[in-house]
Amino acid sequence: MKICRFRKNTEIHVGLYRDDFVLPLLGVHEAYTHSTGKSLDLPKSDRLLDFLPPDASGYAAAQIIDRWTKDNEQAIPDSLRLATDTVELLIPIARPKKLFLLAGNYAKHIEEGGGIAAERAETFPYVFMKPPTTTLTDPGKSITIPSVSPNAIDWELELAVIIGRRAKGLKESAALQCVAGYTVINDISNRDFRPNPQRKERTKDAFFDWLHGKWHDSFCPCGPCVTSADAIADPQQLELKLTVNGNLKQDANTAQQIFPVAAVIEFISSFVTLEPGDIISTGTAAGVGNTTGDYLRAGDRIEASISDIGTLVTDVIREQSNE
Repeated sequence: MKICRFRKNTEIHVGLYRDDFVLPLLGVHEAYTHSTGKSLDLPKSDRLLDFLPPDASGYAAAQIIDRWTKDNEQAIPDSLRLATDTVELLIPIARPKKLFLLAGNYAKHIEEGGGIAAERAETFPYVFMKPPTTTLTDPGKSITIPSVSPNAIDWELELAVIIGRRAKGLKESAALQCVAGYTVINDISNRDFRPNPQRKERTKDAFFDWLHGKWHDSFCPCGPCVTSADAIADPQQLELKLTVNGNLKQDANTAQQIFPVAAVIEFISSFVTLEPGDIISTGTAAGVGNTTGDYLRAGDRIEASISDIGTLVTDVIREQSNE
């Protein structure tokens, strides 16, 4: 099941996502009831977590409706098929409490940056965070080239995990049981952010330059939908492709991750309580712009795709001056 949040005529809805169109879940439920004579216990909610595994009250009903729409397309009124370009797609989780991301989780990405990838047994996941309320960007919305440091803005396509159940101290073997679903994230990065160029150098400057370069407003496009966890049998078998202006930049598979999704969840949950709606983005593969100095410019269009989920489209604009 692919499910999304969208705005239509100022109202926010939950919809079944079909790439070219969305089906308002409550509207399709009415069509289902009219056609079958059955009514399901479906929450009147605009929160995706109310319809996703493992524990949501509306999960079973949403699954039934999703299957019914696929088997009975002729019973769905045309008025319910809302073309995606006529609605405003929204980030799947409106206000996640925590937004975790991984650095260096694909060996070839480490190597393209001049590093040497360690074996999994010899290291641990590098996890950082972004401020969710200012970095998360709706699908179809633009990211902004920051005027404070505009010349080295890069893309990073990543598989993201939506947590559906409060969890702490999970083992890798059971970690996927807390997953609600999967989505697409583009971890936009400023590769040359150096606050106060006249500064006195300190030993940790390089790390914080890198970290702060992740935090610019709009630097985390997310969406266009969530694929429920039950619909992805193995998150380590997903194709990743990213293009800029139609030119292929990243082409990889989640099988190449050093730490698979379950291991990442085990690691983070060993010292942080995971809560429903938390997002974990699992790192990027080789093919980033920093390798060749091919950075994003205003007017570019990025299309970031993951098989079994969808394509996250993001345009690039220049920050407007406040003067």
